[in-house]
Amino acid sequence: MNRRTDQARDRSVRPTDLHDLRLLLVAPTIDSSDVGESWVAYQWAAHLSERFDTTVLTYRKRGRPSAVAQLPHARVVEWMEPRGLGRAERLNSLAKPAYVPFHWHARRWIRDALARGERFDVAHQPLPVAMRYPSPLAGFDIPFILGPVGGSLGSPSGFEDGDTAPWYVGLRRIDPWRLRHDWLLRRTYTDASIVLGIAPYVADALSDVPVRDLRMMPETALDVLPEWRPVRHGPTIHLLFVGRLVRTKGAREAIRAMALLREHDVVLDVVGDGFDRGECERLAAELDLKGRVRFHGARTRAEVEQFYRAADVFVFPSFREPGGNVVFEAMGHHLPVVTCDRGGPGAAVDDTCGIRVPVHSPDQLVRDLAEALTSLILDPALRTSMGTAARSRVERVGLWTGKVDAICDLYASICREPDGPGRPTTLQPQRPTGVRSSSQ
Repeated sequence: MNRRTDQARDRSVRPTDLHDLRLLLVAPTIDSSDVGESWVAYQWAAHLSERFDTTVLTYRKRGRPSAVAQLPHARVVEWMEPRGLGRAERLNSLAKPAYVPFHWHARRWIRDALARGERFDVAHQPLPVAMRYPSPLAGFDIPFILGPVGGSLGSPSGFEDGDTAPWYVGLRRIDPWRLRHDWLLRRTYTDASIVLGIAPYVADALSDVPVRDLRMMPETALDVLPEWRPVRHGPTIHLLFVGRLVRTKGAREAIRAMALLREHDVVLDVVGDGFDRGECERLAAELDLKGRVRFHGARTRAEVEQFYRAADVFVFPSFREPGGNVVFEAMGHHLPVVTCDRGGPGAAVDDTCGIRVPVHSPDQLVRDLAEALTSLILDPALRTSMGTAARSRVERVGLWTGKVDAICDLYASICREPDGPGRPTTLQPQRPTGVRSSSQ
């Protein structure tokens, strides 16, 4: 367990050892038993609190376990989500209305803590990933890292028609406007010592914001590499798609590509559910792909792992994907990946471990997907070499241990700055134990 002292320390006195560093971590909705950002928030908090004297500010969804018991090495300050805000889960996931009161509570707590004489060497807010949330850390005399952040990607021209998502998903379209005109949101990015983007496209999204230092880091990682399995050499090639069935994930294009692969012994397993599932099933029936495209719905984590182990190729033609954790998962299972050369997956995959296809129109994407898949279907050696390279790439850049090591280096660089963070400049991105407190 890390050792925590109550002696106030002036910011001008820097820690002589990173183990003495006092970290303030802002990480909403920490939950090791959940999925998505709640699970990622837990990973950040768990790993960092094992290394540093960490205070965590978070809020808890109703009906979910408290972060206090999950983080024995951290001092946890936790607020409860207001009543009624979690009833529409998808709306809550997208808009996060509980973040508004959390922002207010967290700012008040930070202000009062500093007034009491508490000092923090560095702060970090890794979540939410979307670039629409102002940080409660802005405006205080604490150097902080924001991110990895991403999102605000628009759909390419020609892909807007036929979207079955509900109206509130369109709220994301105001994100670019807010980054240009919302002073509270802009201050978050101009005050941050370092902003981490999940992929190079974030540099374009922040082109009008004078950030001090912009670097690249994927938003999530694998805890451990999956167990190695022998490469399959059966007669039937198993393609796998994992993800929510919404228009932007490109499942329709994957299904249409299957219609161009009739001469090959190949099946596509679709794992996931969502607003677009009905349209995808209608399309598969219309193209007479019964038995060749198989819909499995939402599955447990253990079941999804079984699908990865049984697959030969992972196909994920999402054309508006900010991050793409499933791509890392598939690569960890040494699967070659066919994806779009856009957003997070386009940055996660390189030419050694997958095939990235351009995105110009739905018809073009379907043709290019079919061509890429055909090359992998006909060449077992290519599948093997790309799968091996995929697993090696995840081992290098996609594990939590390496991710936290990289963050530690950034904390150290901030603490070494003699006069604190520098003034904002527009920079080119670089590619790629405490005491627990009760809930508030």
